[in-house]
Amino acid sequence: MGVGAEPLVASRRRGRVAFGPVLGALLLLVGWEAAGRGLTDAFVLAAPSEVARYLMRDWQLMTRALGVTLGNAAAGFAIGNLAAVMLAGLALIWPRSERVITGLALLVFCLPLVATGPILRVFFGPGPGPQITLAALAVYYTTLVPLLVGLRAAPASWFDLVRSYGRGRLSALIHVRAMAALPYLFAGLQIAAPAAFLGAMVGEFTGAERGMGVLTIRAIRALDVEMTWGLASVATMVAILAYLAIGALARRVLLEQPPLILAASAPPGTRRPEGWVDTGVLLVLAVGGWAGAIWVFDLNPFFAKGPGDVVNALLLAPDAAETRRTIGEALTESVVYLIPGYLAGLLAGATLAALLVLVPVVASTAMPLAIALRSVPIVTTAPLVVLLIGRGAVGTIVLVAVMVFFPTFVACLHGLRQAPGQVMSVFDSYAAGPWARLVRVRIPAMLPAFFAAARMAVPASVLAVTVVEWLATGSGIGSLMALSASLSDYDVLWSSVVLVSALSALGYVLVGAAERRVLAVYAPEQLA
Repeated sequence: MGVGAEPLVASRRRGRVAFGPVLGALLLLVGWEAAGRGLTDAFVLAAPSEVARYLMRDWQLMTRALGVTLGNAAAGFAIGNLAAVMLAGLALIWPRSERVITGLALLVFCLPLVATGPILRVFFGPGPGPQITLAALAVYYTTLVPLLVGLRAAPASWFDLVRSYGRGRLSALIHVRAMAALPYLFAGLQIAAPAAFLGAMVGEFTGAERGMGVLTIRAIRALDVEMTWGLASVATMVAILAYLAIGALARRVLLEQPPLILAASAPPGTRRPEGWVDTGVLLVLAVGGWAGAIWVFDLNPFFAKGPGDVVNALLLAPDAAETRRTIGEALTESVVYLIPGYLAGLLAGATLAALLVLVPVVASTAMPLAIALRSVPIVTTAPLVVLLIGRGAVGTIVLVAVMVFFPTFVACLHGLRQAPGQVMSVFDSYAAGPWARLVRVRIPAMLPAFFAAARMAVPASVLAVTVVEWLATGSGIGSLMALSASLSDYDVLWSSVVLVSALSALGYVLVGAAERRVLAVYAPEQLA
């Protein structure tokens, strides 16, 4: 092949890859239109042509609602991500505090939005407070986890250089860790963009006066399919534009190849001796902060239940056995659907990310569908999807898998692209094929990002199953929490919140245990 032919071949390859998303979008629209026309009598899916007519007819109403929700989501997005950056910086400057900081952050993130929304509405009253708070709560942890992974993804020689100039942890954080963490930060921001919009809409479900969530309630109650899918389409476009904008910014900023990180494997089974102390401090701070917040803000004990109230409701009250049985049955029903959806979402996300590396043209064609699946707010489409598929296991598992799929896909895609340039050059010299590069270089480089996504996906899957049960199936712990809030049965509501959060934390810990065993071999710098 001539010298001038290689750039021509590369240019054609890039052109085919760039055409993939356009083709995927066209196929998605054609398939959607055909499905919408075929399901006209089912009243569960509006075709794109019908959605377009609705948006042109009621564009002023949609624009006003979008402005309100977008403003709340943007405020929550900024607050949540700023909190994530500050917490990650504090954890790196003061390593002794990292377990406590991440533990408290996890406990807060595990609080189910279905239950915290009504509580925040009582606390804030009218106004945008619950919407902004829920948007911030929905995003800060999805940025914190990959950011902590990225802050450790730097070669030890860089830190030796900083120390040789007599600089300390703060200089290393600013000049070394921050630059190494940028790819992971952008991945977290791309995951956070749809989550912020979803959080704001859930907040509007709790009694807001304006916004996309308020229109969604109106559309669901009126069985207005065109309005429902119009709202879902607008929300999807906003999330996709935010995803693409963050990705474009990342491509302009991230110009250097990922560094080669060499570190000795961590001895298996080693644990920090102060781990039990950190756990005790975490529990004391969590329980103390919970009780302290009720006391400081002088919250009405009718709805604000403290640790003692929950213990009494679950163990000491005359109806404690009935309360435990009711919550236990609801939790069991939810877990049966949650675990298959969680595993299916992880597998689908990692597989599509690997496919994008192996066969860029085919995978890029599927990218619009992948982004759209996660960008559609689950609060708008869950009732219709369950109505179409059924109230049984399939509908719930599919929706949980969709919620888990997108964060896993984005994190794995960024992780696969962190393969060190020096190692890839060695494989180039041996004319290694795409499969060899994937198995021997890219997948090991992806593992920290994959496990970060797997940990984040635990609370996300809990959110998904509770929202589906709340809005569509009428069963499980999500339905129980919504019913308890509507009946002002705050003993059951707060007890359910505590047990759901504990379940989420337990799943997170189990994934973390598997992560430590794998990364001790493939990425020991993450365990430092």
